[in-house]
Amino acid sequence: MFNILPWKLYEADVERFWVHYGLLILGAVIVIITAIFQWAKPAPYGKHESVSSNWGCAIPQRLGHIFSDATPGVLLFLLVFFLYGKARGYANYTFLALWLCHYIHRGVLHPLMMRYKSSKVAFGITFAGFIPNCLFHFVNADFVGNAEYDSNYYYDPRLIVGLVLYVIGFTINRWADWKLRSLRSQKGDYKNGSTGYYIPYGGLFELISCPNYFGEFVEWIGWTTATWSLAGLVWMLFGAATFFTRSRHNHQWYKANFEFYPPNRKALIPWLF
Repeated sequence: MFNILPWKLYEADVERFWVHYGLLILGAVIVIITAIFQWAKPAPYGKHESVSSNWGCAIPQRLGHIFSDATPGVLLFLLVFFLYGKARGYANYTFLALWLCHYIHRGVLHPLMMRYKSSKVAFGITFAGFIPNCLFHFVNADFVGNAEYDSNYYYDPRLIVGLVLYVIGFTINRWADWKLRSLRSQKGDYKNGSTGYYIPYGGLFELISCPNYFGEFVEWIGWTTATWSLAGLVWMLFGAATFFTRSRHNHQWYKANFEFYPPNRKALIPWLF
């Protein structure tokens, strides 16, 4: 029999139930605000760093990324899962492993390996990413740490499809990050001399400007499908609010700065957007 909700959550704890769903409502509000503000003005990082105002003192770029991503994505998630969570089924540990797989790479390995154009970043920019990450990572850790999944969920189509999407998205995201990193040492005919950026080619870069965002978007769609949770959905929508707006601004930047930028490329979704 197909269960619309393949899990139980806080059925006997009304207070924790409302804390969880109250934070999800707050998260939904943040999603809307993020989409509106980032659509109107690019986030002041990377290619768009020059458009930023005073965001505070400068800190090392690598340290800033570790602080904003690894602290909530690894440390906070583990603390909430083990100290605040009570469910200990195979599904809970599977989702814990998936999340850590992403954030150990994103929050620790990626900052240490990436070749950044600037070695410094404003602390305000880092802190602006840290705060919403804490909220969304907490509710996801709270959910996967406490949701009691059905004993037969391991062959549920939602879990299988979600895991496949997660792996595909993770692979695309890692490949695109590697490709962008390799451009930092590239020498060729497609460099914008005033910025030090190159036009990326190959793979999904032939279709879209931001395969790294596309891959992570697919990854979180997979997470949402596999966990079958509102926590995953709100987190995926927050990611979408960031990926669609940033890819749009990046796409416009490439077209404005490279005369021969491929005209048929889209920003984020092949052939559509």
